[in-house]
Amino acid sequence: MRPVVAVLGAGGFIGNRLVEMLHLGGGHVVRPVVRRPEALALALRFALDGRVAEARDEAALAEAFAGCSHVVHAVAGPPEVITGSVAPVYRAAAAAGVRRIVYLSSASVHGQSPAPGTDETSPLSSRQKLAYNNAKVAAERRLQQLRQGGGVEVVRLRPGIVHGPRSYWTGGFADELLAGEAYLVGGGTGICNSIYVDNLVHAVRLALKAPRGDGEAYIVGDAETVTWAELCDPIARALGYSREALAVPAPGEMRRMPAGLDPMTALRRAAALLPPRPRRALRAARAAWRAPAAPAAPPGTPQPPVSQEKADLHLCAVRLPMDKARSELGYAPIVDFETACRHALAWLAFAGYPVGDGAGGRDADPSEPLQRKPQHGG
Repeated sequence: MRPVVAVLGAGGFIGNRLVEMLHLGGGHVVRPVVRRPEALALALRFALDGRVAEARDEAALAEAFAGCSHVVHAVAGPPEVITGSVAPVYRAAAAAGVRRIVYLSSASVHGQSPAPGTDETSPLSSRQKLAYNNAKVAAERRLQQLRQGGGVEVVRLRPGIVHGPRSYWTGGFADELLAGEAYLVGGGTGICNSIYVDNLVHAVRLALKAPRGDGEAYIVGDAETVTWAELCDPIARALGYSREALAVPAPGEMRRMPAGLDPMTALRRAAALLPPRPRRALRAARAAWRAPAAPAAPPGTPQPPVSQEKADLHLCAVRLPMDKARSELGYAPIVDFETACRHALAWLAFAGYPVGDGAGGRDADPSEPLQRKPQHGG
C-alpha cells in the first residue's frame, strides 16, 4: 500500500511543487491541506483529496490528517504562525496515527551569513537579528521537545535559498528589477546557499522514508557552490539588465572612506569605484552609507533600499555542508544549477515577464555586458 502523505501548506510555492512531484512520481497518495479553500485550486487539477485546515487548529488538522501515514509541514508565514503551528500539528498527527512528520525548517537557523565550520551540530541562537530566524529556531526546539514525549517521528530539513518557478528569489527578483528596486551588495560575489525547489522535494521524499532520520536535522542544497551573482545574472540578462549595474557597495566599504570627507563627497568617491549603474543603485549606495549610523526607525517607517538581511546574504562567505544529508538520507541533487536556471527563465517567459532573446534570453551571449533597457524605468 502506498503511503498517504498530507502536505500542509500545499498552496504555497514549495507546498504546491511537493504536491505535483509526489503525486506525479506515483509513489505516494498525496493529500493537500491548505488554510483557505481557494488555495486548493492548483492541487485539485489532479483530482486529489484536498482538505482545509488552519495550521493552528488542532481539531481541524486531526480530521485532515486522518488516514495519513506522513505529514510534510511546509507552512510559510509570520513568526507567530511558524512557532504557533508546531504543537497543534504534532498533536493532531499523533491523534490521527501519523508515523512521521517532515518539517521544512531553514538554513536561516544558522544565520544569513553563518560562521566558518557551521553544520547541523552547531549551537542555534534564538537571539538573532531577524524574527524569522528566531521563530524557526524556536519551532525546531519545540518539535524536539514534543518528539521526546510523543510517538510521532520528526525529521527536520534545513534548505537555504529555495529558487525556481514561483519562487521569491526568481519572480520576486524579476519584479524588483522591473520596479527599479533590485541590487546586489558587493556585486553579489558572496556565496548563495541555494537549492532548486525540485532538489528540495527530492530531499523530502528521502526524509519521508529514511530509517536514520528520526530526530535529526539535515542541511540540503544544490550540488554546485553558487554566488548571488550567478543566481541573479540569468534573470537580469533575460530582462535586459546588466548584473554589474546592480552592484552597490557594502556598508563596510562606505565606512572605510578617508576620514574628513563630507558624506556626499565620500559617496561620490565610492560611486566612482563601481561600474556605471542606474539611479536606483546610487540611491541604494546612499542608504548603505547612512544605515550604520542611523538611529532606529520608528514602527511603520519604510526599510532602506539596502536591507541588513540582504547585505548579510550577499556577503556570505560560507558554503554550508551537506555531508550528513548525503550519508544518512542518501541525498544527491537531481537537477543541476544550469538546468534550474533554464527552467526559471522559461517560467518567467510563460508568466508574462518581458523575457527576450535579444535582451539576455536563451540565445544571448552570456559574456556580453548588457545595458539596462530605458523602458524598464529608473
